[in-house]
Amino acid sequence: MAIDPKKHEMPTQEPSVRAHNFSEVALGYTYEMAKAEAARCLNCKNQPCVNGCPVNVHIPDFISKIKEGDIEGAYDVISLSSSLPAVCGRVCPQENQCEKNCTLGVKFEPVGIGRLERFVADYHNANEKSNVTVPENNGHRVAIVGSGPSGLTCAGDLAKLGYSVTVYEALHTAGGVLVYGIPEFRLPKSIVAKEVDGLKALGVKIETNVVIGKTLTIDELFDLGFEAVFIGSGAGLPNFMGIPGESLKGVYSANEFLTRSNLMKAYRDDPETPIMKGGKVAVVGGGNVAMDAARTALRLGAETVYIVYRRSMEELPARREEVEHALEEGIDFRLLTNPTEIIGFSNPEDARDPRNGFVKGMKCIKMELGEPDARGRRRPVPIENSEFILDVDTVIMSIGTSPNPLIKSTTEGLEVNERGGIIVNEDGLTSRDGVYAGGDAVTGAATVISAMGAGKTAAKAIDEYLSSK
Repeated sequence: MAIDPKKHEMPTQEPSVRAHNFSEVALGYTYEMAKAEAARCLNCKNQPCVNGCPVNVHIPDFISKIKEGDIEGAYDVISLSSSLPAVCGRVCPQENQCEKNCTLGVKFEPVGIGRLERFVADYHNANEKSNVTVPENNGHRVAIVGSGPSGLTCAGDLAKLGYSVTVYEALHTAGGVLVYGIPEFRLPKSIVAKEVDGLKALGVKIETNVVIGKTLTIDELFDLGFEAVFIGSGAGLPNFMGIPGESLKGVYSANEFLTRSNLMKAYRDDPETPIMKGGKVAVVGGGNVAMDAARTALRLGAETVYIVYRRSMEELPARREEVEHALEEGIDFRLLTNPTEIIGFSNPEDARDPRNGFVKGMKCIKMELGEPDARGRRRPVPIENSEFILDVDTVIMSIGTSPNPLIKSTTEGLEVNERGGIIVNEDGLTSRDGVYAGGDAVTGAATVISAMGAGKTAAKAIDEYLSSK
């Protein structure tokens, strides 16, 4: 049978409709679509796609189950490696990982691995009937700091091995960046809650509103009887450019803006934690978080939303799918452009003017690409006499994040690098015996799946460490 050279398209909401609601953009494959897409898999003997997956999901095996019509069997195969399949199927950059290595992609479009994983997970969640079997407790206790993707993965893997696991989360809802950082239209919170409930069914305990470093310290966790600790606290400290005007009202970090919208429900008519709505918005940055912030601002009623990025479209680090969705929804990309100052209202003649201290515009300069930098990307260089003012009243900075220094400052002997990331060995072990770390707390802001991979690595190492004791 001839192989279809192209992936089966993912059904989506119409751009003109979805730009005004927070419902999920991608609607998912039907059973027939999934079967047809699975039929494109060559079931290669060397399975290069598996090597491209940070958690080594047995991809050809689960796709073979779809071909057979055994969707629950496919879910069981994925679950051997991944604790968050419904999440990964939605937010992983498959085009740079498993699908990038797909043999079919040498000649045609690669198999839609992420779309198939999402289909399998959604099918399981909609039709689940069996009860989870809780493993026999092995008598060992492990504490997990943070309930983001690395922490949840580490917790799930250890729980399956019989460990008594408690996850400590600083916020009031479990999920970390999955709930405060990624918008509903890309990752519904009900999906995250379902994945968390699955871990609870395995016996994982989750304690919210506990700030490790304030409520409890790492040393106090050991005093409570935990034998090992995994730090998966993420990278929630936002970076700013250091340009004039960043302290004006109407300037947000992307972290704050998205947390207010996603977790604090600031989009409601009477929010407890308000947010700027409407007007003209500039989002500075070009990653997935910048796309999320821009598309959220649009849904909150902004009349115009700009993406301001200092390189060209070719260097834009966001997923192609997210960029395409943003363009379809009408986001205005101002590329090869860099802010130099945020301008505020100032009316010295009337100190009571309510506009005083608010954003009035953003001064920018045009850029051109020069010689490559240390990472091989062409360095943006300002063009003389090309300054202009962008008319905006809200600015969202999305230029990266750093690990929060709280845990380091309250944990003696925990070594960090110059960026504040916790230093670990290949197994995730820190400079403290029995203390492991992974995800953004180590690397700085990265992908969900890479954080999950770090959680898996640490869980394996913790098991070996406590088994040897």
